[in-house]
Amino acid sequence: MPTAAAIEDEIAARSFAFPHRHLLSVTQITRPVALQLLDLADAFATLNRMSEKKVAALRGRTMVNLFFENSTRTQSSFELAAKRLGADSVNMATRTSSIAKGETLIDTAVTLNAMQPDLLVVRHSASGAASLLSQKVSCSVVNAGDGQHEHPTQALLDALAIRRAFGRVEGLKVAICGDVAHSRVARSNVGLLQTLGAEVRLVGPPTLMPSGVDRWGVEVFHDMRAGIAGADVVMMLRLQLERMDGSFVPSPREYFRFYGLDVEKLACASPNVRVMHPGPMNRGVEIDSVVADDPHISLIQTQVELGVATRMAVLSSLSAHRSNGAPTEGAAQ
Repeated sequence: MPTAAAIEDEIAARSFAFPHRHLLSVTQITRPVALQLLDLADAFATLNRMSEKKVAALRGRTMVNLFFENSTRTQSSFELAAKRLGADSVNMATRTSSIAKGETLIDTAVTLNAMQPDLLVVRHSASGAASLLSQKVSCSVVNAGDGQHEHPTQALLDALAIRRAFGRVEGLKVAICGDVAHSRVARSNVGLLQTLGAEVRLVGPPTLMPSGVDRWGVEVFHDMRAGIAGADVVMMLRLQLERMDGSFVPSPREYFRFYGLDVEKLACASPNVRVMHPGPMNRGVEIDSVVADDPHISLIQTQVELGVATRMAVLSSLSAHRSNGAPTEGAAQ
């Protein structure tokens, strides 16, 4: 185990300024920037396994978590990430705030901006909400999930989990399976994994494939066994019943029969396959517990662990962008 001083030196050597003021989409992340973020997150992952987990990279900074949707993993990992970097972290309770009294999203942004935060982490049910907020505030905005649009930090932590398991992402076959139509995780993962050189497939029933998927540059399969055949990574997605307007699947039992990941279906994949799920899992619907809990093939707990390290890398690089005195006008920066 390296010493604390050695890890801090490594973190300092890998630190860099993110090229944009905000992180709203994986389209902002080029391959070189993605590799820099993964390398920095790797160093933070080592730090997070030590007894002393704190550095002072964000000392004096303030991060606000503004979550309009329920979250356990993402909100907690951003809060931990900020605290381990030495920042002050505030969670805004939207259900008991002025938002619940009818305040608009823009008014909320203007109010928060007046408090002079440095980083604003936003999750919202409307696609484009984070981008809209980024145009109204002077701080850096991180998209922690906007509707069915994107979830860039989830894609980054998934890429890190894959790279740590295989030593690379390039050239791997990754099958993303399930409710692709309603999944911001799928959209961000397809974009980032392709940027890193992976071959991405989408697997699921026709009713759960988004319109225009033929323009995503991926192979689409409606048969689970064919879709995961030879795959190095099988990434299952949650069946998002709360986003469905109408009947997209016959029943959870029928869905599991055809598209749930169990030992029998997984035998079609590569012998060294790894299984992932962004959580929360619906056991017995998307994935069998025997598969999800197998420490030899499951990366699900690794994904949770690396979420903190990845978000530390994102927050520190965005903070470095601000410290460098880069321009601060415009959402595209």
